[in-house]
Amino acid sequence: MMASIGEFDPLNTRVPATKIEVTVSCRSLLDVDTFSKSDPVVVLYLQAVGTKEWREFGRTEVIDNTRNPDFVRKFVLDFFFEEKQNLRFDVYNVDSRSCNISKHDFLGQTFCTLGEIIGSTGGRLEKTLSGIPGKKCGVIILTAEELSNCRDIATMQLCANKLDKKDFFGKSDPFLVFYRSNEDGTFTICHKTEVIKNTLNPVWQPFTIPVRALCNGDYDRTVKVDVYDWDRDGSHDFIGEFTTSYRELSRGQNQFNVYEVLNPKKKGKKKKYINSGTVTLLSFKVESEYTFVDFIRGGTQLNFTVAIDFTASNGNPSQPTSLHYMSPYQMNAYAMALKAVGEIIQDYDSDKLFPAYGFGAKLPPDGKISHAFPLSGEGENPNCVGIEGVLEAYFQSLRTVQLYGPTNFAPVINKVANCASEITDGSQYFVLLMITDGVISDMVQTKEAVVNAASLPLSIIIVGVGPAEFDAMEELDGDEVRVSSRGRLAERDIVQFVPFRDYVDRSGNQVLSMARLAKDVLAEIPDQLLSFMKSRGIEPRPALSSSPLPQLHRHM
Repeated sequence: MMASIGEFDPLNTRVPATKIEVTVSCRSLLDVDTFSKSDPVVVLYLQAVGTKEWREFGRTEVIDNTRNPDFVRKFVLDFFFEEKQNLRFDVYNVDSRSCNISKHDFLGQTFCTLGEIIGSTGGRLEKTLSGIPGKKCGVIILTAEELSNCRDIATMQLCANKLDKKDFFGKSDPFLVFYRSNEDGTFTICHKTEVIKNTLNPVWQPFTIPVRALCNGDYDRTVKVDVYDWDRDGSHDFIGEFTTSYRELSRGQNQFNVYEVLNPKKKGKKKKYINSGTVTLLSFKVESEYTFVDFIRGGTQLNFTVAIDFTASNGNPSQPTSLHYMSPYQMNAYAMALKAVGEIIQDYDSDKLFPAYGFGAKLPPDGKISHAFPLSGEGENPNCVGIEGVLEAYFQSLRTVQLYGPTNFAPVINKVANCASEITDGSQYFVLLMITDGVISDMVQTKEAVVNAASLPLSIIIVGVGPAEFDAMEELDGDEVRVSSRGRLAERDIVQFVPFRDYVDRSGNQVLSMARLAKDVLAEIPDQLLSFMKSRGIEPRPALSSSPLPQLHRHM
């Protein structure tokens, strides 16, 4: 138990992102019942990342005698921006009481990702049903809405009285650790207060925590709080514990929010044991914050740009040892990184046109070195159609340009920053993916470019491929120390760097490698987008409405 509190890293605990409620309607379903219309039900399956197997997640209710059902029962899904969450909707006509879905008539199916529904205009996606050869199966309409309690942020302050004295010389050095309980009865750490030195009556600073981190949206779920005495060597002494819930805390300061701190071991040993002190809630307030989904639903588009390293250190593309080698059997690391990240971001970009650049190559016909040439080969137009279009342009460029050098990042960063500087009203947010095999040659200029770009609606993802030492990259990834240039600090942390080798699945499963990579590099994007919007005082626009469902004349 003790080890786990020392290892708590608030940035890496996977808080359920947010809960999305998906509503389902169908139009013009097939008629299979001879004497009446169908009695439809929709079954939702989720696909597991590694095994690719489909598992049933839930079913709507059955609606009798209609080809145009609007189902009442909704699907509530945890949404993680950084994962590709594949969904499959199967429609059946229920014609017996059997729970076994295969005993009923299949009316069609459709596939999509959760991101596709959220990224559609107004969070409403219409898809054609298919699966019965030669028949029109009708359409399914999926609407995504974020559950309201996911945006709440709680701020609270606690103090304690008469805690047990644990230190031989002097009093205790107390701190609190909060845990939320999971569905399976286990506990996940979600907050640690600061340590207050040498007192048995500490008053901790107020702290802020997302409500979903405290209870995952279930207000009555147990919240466990442990009280510890801090020790320099990390072997913190357990003083005692108490439990509460979000609902109890939200009542604020009152006689019910004074908790006895109990130590089960002491309770068992000493007959006269009462408690190890008390903890009191001094204040509690809850506020709503805008979320990533609010901005996407309000029409904010993610603009995805790719830049690929064409320097000679990658090796001759025709040799199997080259990082740019095009094997007919599997994708190289550049293609994998591009596809992994691009396939997730494309759900939030309605035009599916992605600018793609190369840097560090000599271009035909005259061998001019370029650090920002369009892979499309079309002079001024760097846009490629879809992620497949980017991959094609990348492979085509490998055949036409000469790998050269040096590895200059600043020209591409400045190019994308120029585009971002033209649209700062919150309607667009830019994500630049740079894939490179090596050490940056223009570090001074790159740092300046990053510091300048930090005030713009832009995030930069750098994926390092190959065996090089990428120490310099860590300087750009401002997680530990904010990037600075000529004494100016970057306004926000906008760079995320990862070495691709950390994600390669040992068994050679490329799908898993790509999912792991995407999960890590994209996890920070929603917060980076929010930090930009907040710094500019931009609020999301009202959710774009898409055309309402057609009113159906019910034929009686």
